[in-house]
Amino acid sequence: MNLLLESFWRALMDCFRPRVMLLSAAPLLLMAVLSATLGALYWNASLNWVRAALNASSIVGVVSGWMQALGLGGITSVLAPLIVVVAIMPVVVVLSLLSVALLMTPALTKLVASQRFVHLERKEGGSMLLGLSWSLLSTLLALVATVVSIPLWFVPPLILVLPPLIWGWLTYRVMAFDALATHASGEERRELFRRHRMALLGIGVFCGYLGAAPGFIWASGVLFATAFVVLVPIGIWLYTWVFALSSLWFAHYCLQALQNLRYEREMDAPLGGEPGASEALLESDGLPFVNDF
Repeated sequence: MNLLLESFWRALMDCFRPRVMLLSAAPLLLMAVLSATLGALYWNASLNWVRAALNASSIVGVVSGWMQALGLGGITSVLAPLIVVVAIMPVVVVLSLLSVALLMTPALTKLVASQRFVHLERKEGGSMLLGLSWSLLSTLLALVATVVSIPLWFVPPLILVLPPLIWGWLTYRVMAFDALATHASGEERRELFRRHRMALLGIGVFCGYLGAAPGFIWASGVLFATAFVVLVPIGIWLYTWVFALSSLWFAHYCLQALQNLRYEREMDAPLGGEPGASEALLESDGLPFVNDF
């Protein structure tokens, strides 16, 4: 618990460093340009399609009639943008996470290492190709879990649990791997994932709940169409900031855990033996995904 809290406060303080704020501009700019382009191309078409589907629904027609009788007409005009926003949120979350992992996490991990872990040996256990494959596979599994779990979202308690749990799992998978890619060997990474799985998942889930904030901002923007264009960039910036915080949190936690693991193994090494020899014998990345789920 001490390691969890200590790494959190260190990550939070690092988020306000000028260098970190500057690094966050790259994924923010990328996401802003992508969102503006896709919005200009598909926003009106998506709204028209959803409105047509709602108007053709008998259930929505009955509810709309009741609301009009109460003087609260126009349910379609409010519901259609809300459905579009909810539908695109998973895409924005995934793209934000991957853009931060690609553009920020290596630099943030290097920053943390240069400040606190200068003498920590780099074993280069995660290549760029392996990291990309790992991120894509994890993202695919998260998207499948999201689609499969959608019917359960209509159960009131589960909608507050399942989406943050899925995105938290994805965040932990991607961020923890990237934080250890340079310094840990493959065997060390698997051992740390085994020992600290619940703590790492807890970090991911906590950041998943923080990542729900932009969704509420966008939903409020639906009620004020003129403000929606302004609220979308704010939401994207919050996604970027949350993932930057989680990236720093994972970096502080994972590198400290790796240092503790190596110290523990050095203390347990027999006299006259070469520290780390047992790790070298166990080192194998032939099946990188088998033991890490």
